Amino acid sequence: MVTTTSQFKLGPSSLTEAVYESLRARIINGEIAPGEKVTEQRLTSEYGVARPTAKSCLERLTALGLLRRVAHKSAVVPRLGAAEIDDLFFSRITFEQAATGHLAALHHVPDETARAQTLMEAAAQRADFTEQVQADIAFHWSLIHGLGSERLTRMYEMISGEIHLTMGQFAAHRRTTPSTVVAEHVAVMEAVRAGDVDGAKTAIADHLTRSRERVLAQLEAGDQG
Repeated sequence: MVTTTSQFKLGPSSLTEAVYESLRARIINGEIAPGEKVTEQRLTSEYGVARPTAKSCLERLTALGLLRRVAHKSAVVPRLGAAEIDDLFFSRITFEQAATGHLAALHHVPDETARAQTLMEAAAQRADFTEQVQADIAFHWSLIHGLGSERLTRMYEMISGEIHLTMGQFAAHRRTTPSTVVAEHVAVMEAVRAGDVDGAKTAIADHLTRSRERVLAQLEAGDQG
């Protein structure tokens, strides 16, 4: 039985889900740094949970791409290279253009998208980077969810962990003014609402291309540093 005192406060959800969400946030926000090991023993110590709970969380985070593990090695937080980032954004543009184009054909901006945008605008006004990242994640997920395609959602989920890493780990929002990303999102929403399929696809592609450039600039700056 684990008798250590947990260091991190957990929410009211199930224990495994609470530990998972806490770890996910810590990895995305950079509290657990790239290259840092995340072991079952560490989780049992930090959260006061049993090994099966810790193992389940590690497996889920690894499947999502927020941790990487090779045989007989501890799981570590990955740091994506330039080629991986290029490939990730190629995939993002492919998925999100498909979703956004279909939504535009329906003149449908999902309620989830509007809520995420409102949260992002508020976070940008407060210059709250952590909340801005979370709202940004929610905005892009809402485009996929809004389409209602189970298979597209599953495919997007496969790269969602790496998407979250690039948003938080590289702090790309800090390479521009808080209002810039907000305005890029507005352009996407306006094209969708107007039923402009080509315009919506162009807007989301332009936004993601600028996001990729910001992430790569942060990567280069970090390497030089």
